[in-house]
Amino acid sequence: MRAYSPGKDNRSMTPDNTRFPEQLKGKVAFSGIQPSGIIHIGNYLGAVRNFVALQEYTRGYYCVVDLHAITEKHNPEELRNNILAIANIYLAAGLDPKRSTLFVQSQVHEHAELAWILNCHSYFGELRRMTQFKDKAGKNQESATVGLFDYPVLMAADILLYQADIVPVGEDQKQHVELTRNIAERFNHVYGDVFTVPEPYIPPVGARIRGLDDPTKKMSKSAQSPNNYISLTDPPDVIRRKISRAVTDSGSEIRHGPDKPAISNLLEIYSLMADVDIPTLEQRYEGKGYAQFKKDLAEVVVERLRPIQERYQQLSADPAYTIGILKEGAERAKPVARQTLTAVMEEVGLFGAHRA
Repeated sequence: MRAYSPGKDNRSMTPDNTRFPEQLKGKVAFSGIQPSGIIHIGNYLGAVRNFVALQEYTRGYYCVVDLHAITEKHNPEELRNNILAIANIYLAAGLDPKRSTLFVQSQVHEHAELAWILNCHSYFGELRRMTQFKDKAGKNQESATVGLFDYPVLMAADILLYQADIVPVGEDQKQHVELTRNIAERFNHVYGDVFTVPEPYIPPVGARIRGLDDPTKKMSKSAQSPNNYISLTDPPDVIRRKISRAVTDSGSEIRHGPDKPAISNLLEIYSLMADVDIPTLEQRYEGKGYAQFKKDLAEVVVERLRPIQERYQQLSADPAYTIGILKEGAERAKPVARQTLTAVMEEVGLFGAHRA
């Protein structure tokens, strides 16, 4: 079967590029997604959608970060399947491998090598303060893996290897980018300007999509209830059912504000999925109830996801195509990663920098 090939129709999936400032042109962007579990519309709106739009402006490196996925117990066969699934989501959403470099983290061994060197320039105290470690380990910190504790340093290596200027992330990853900046500045202070100090790029809307069943918490692929999220591969009837069951606030006014977290979350989803600003939506639904709003929102989500789902199914039917894209991406990423790692090894005095 002939797989979907990115082309002109690919750019039709690109959302409102005008929101990106001109100074991003020519910059290097890096980001990655773990191949663990479901990719939901929160991941799409907060991350993947921006990767696609940014490729019009930046030189992008986008990674399936499989080394991060083994920090907790996992099924190896599921992991292999999830790696391809995430790569297919990238491609189906509109990432063009001719304009961006798409690859699998473990296929570029410099990530792990640099992570060890950065470990020696990172502090136990700053890692202990990482919110996501506390959230994931919970009360079981004593039995959590060292990898789970340490994975922000691997994330720093991912970013710094490519001398990234910006890191498009959701709000929940901002702390990790700040740690990356601290490590880079610390290293540069000792050894000179080896690393570019990156900036997080967090969109003003959609950076933290909330759960449909609980707007006080972010939408999460690890949520206990499937009604928390809409998967990018959910069929239309499931999408409609989940949105119809989404919690709402007291009253019936469709308005964005801190006192209406549930409807604000739905408005943000609607705004980003339809590329319509929130004030326009508030005006459109003035005097109308939640039922009509939810019904319209469901159709907007269904239609926005339809071409992505069609492309995803096409790609899934031809794994050799995606495997080839990932191989080509790793081959393009390796020389860039090697150049940075060689410079780092030279500065810290490792003999490996002088090997033939």
